[in-house]
Amino acid sequence: MSQSNGLLVRGLKKTYTNGLRALDGVELEVGPGLYGLLGPNGAGKSTLMRTLATLQTPDAGTIHFNGLDVIASPDGLRRRLGYLPQQIGAYPGVTARSLLERFAWLKGRTDRREREAEMAMLLERVNLTDAAHREVATYSGGMLRRFGIALALLGSPELLIVDEPTAGLDPAERNRFHRVLADVAAEAVVLLSTHIVDDIESLCGRLSILDRGRVVASGTPAELIRPLEGRTWSRIYPRTERAPEDVLNVSASPEGTRAIVIGDAPPGEGYVPHAPRLDDAYHHVLAQAQLAKEAA
Repeated sequence: MSQSNGLLVRGLKKTYTNGLRALDGVELEVGPGLYGLLGPNGAGKSTLMRTLATLQTPDAGTIHFNGLDVIASPDGLRRRLGYLPQQIGAYPGVTARSLLERFAWLKGRTDRREREAEMAMLLERVNLTDAAHREVATYSGGMLRRFGIALALLGSPELLIVDEPTAGLDPAERNRFHRVLADVAAEAVVLLSTHIVDDIESLCGRLSILDRGRVVASGTPAELIRPLEGRTWSRIYPRTERAPEDVLNVSASPEGTRAIVIGDAPPGEGYVPHAPRLDDAYHHVLAQAQLAKEAA
């Protein structure tokens, strides 16, 4: 990818004053559409999102977006950026419509008709038209997330960064949110950071897996799953039996615990072929990264 097309990140590093190395040479190439950033809690995802959103400066590395040097000219990106952080604050006594209008002014929507038309469209898009008169501080967690995406979409951003966007949403809200992101991705670069694998699998054509501040794998979901094809096996352990510790992945099932292992042949009695999914590939990548770290 050239520096004039999409988001290009090279050698990004960030260490906090307490010695925590949150980013350790992150490399990313993100083209138009939906791109997923997957990783466990503490992997550095939020630090990366804040850095890309120009809320903090990296210790080293470069960030370019559509030819713009973001570190040298952060204001240039802010005019093209929409950002939804993990936590959204709300001022007491301020209605959703009033707060949305203030942010619209900051995004350059100075024409009243244009501003009101965009606000009405966004409130409808996130299903908050009927609640726009209410104080944001009274919103439920799901409503607050939906309001946050409306704020992030003001000004038709070229780059939309969303950090753990479906946290606190019920299934219907989550599906609506997915549709909004997919619509935006038709015309912009959308970077979706989460630890929820299903969000990535259902939305993103490409993704990267972040662990301990490093990108440890990148590709399409199919590319990440491919090394596991024909090599994963599953067995359900009843509640009276404990699943082994050295398994690739475990999940609950009505009958007990489903254990998934990797190998050229089933490891024992009761194991059947298992069609790998992105969740299995994700755990495999993290396990390989841990082995590499221990061997280093």
